[in-house]
Amino acid sequence: MDLLTLGGIILAFLAIVGGNLLEGGHTASLVQLTAFVIVVGGTFAAILVQTPMPVFLRAMKIAKWVFVPPSFEFNGSIKKIVDWSQIARREGLLGLQNASDQEPDPFARKGLQLLVDGSEPEAIRSILDVQIANNESYDLRAAKVFEGMGGYSPTIGIIGAVMGLIHVMNNLADPDSLGSGIAVAFVATIYGVGLANLLLLPMANKLKTIIDDQAVHREMIAEGIVSIAEGENPRNIESKLQGYLK
Repeated sequence: MDLLTLGGIILAFLAIVGGNLLEGGHTASLVQLTAFVIVVGGTFAAILVQTPMPVFLRAMKIAKWVFVPPSFEFNGSIKKIVDWSQIARREGLLGLQNASDQEPDPFARKGLQLLVDGSEPEAIRSILDVQIANNESYDLRAAKVFEGMGGYSPTIGIIGAVMGLIHVMNNLADPDSLGSGIAVAFVATIYGVGLANLLLLPMANKLKTIIDDQAVHREMIAEGIVSIAEGENPRNIESKLQGYLK
């Protein structure tokens, strides 16, 4: 669990509710089901029109990374690559077949299989670079789904507010209800702006950071595998890959 994400959401909720209470407002005045349905439903509808289905499904799949981000063990990967290079020096590239079969990471497993198959270093680098670029591009498009939702949400909130005001104007014969009616109308604006700036846009930015870390991690693995294919010394490989550490 990413404690910063959880803490940020809780802090945002407490800040808004606490600020409302400090101004003498009531928490119940911020809870409006109609406004919620308009903002959330309208935002999802807009992003569905904009986004191809595979990208939308990928976005929903990686949304959990905001709360439970994947772990990229740079030090552990460097150790594994150095171990692979030592096996290759002792037993040849075919000796990496067992390591390939046991490797849980599909990207690293693909690189090891290319080594075992005797592919040239240039070919290995080209194949792995294409996969890195393609996966990064696809995941960034998925992250931009939340960025798009963050762009639509405030506007949908304004639509909800205007709809509420129209309802108020249709009931001008009852002056006593005007104040509360207008207040309820603007709750939709709060939902739209709050949803965008406290959840959706931060989610998009955090996902972009995670995707970038994943690409760098894979670039390090690719560099290590190519170095093995070129027959570099394990100690030199380790020194080179340590440059990827933060």
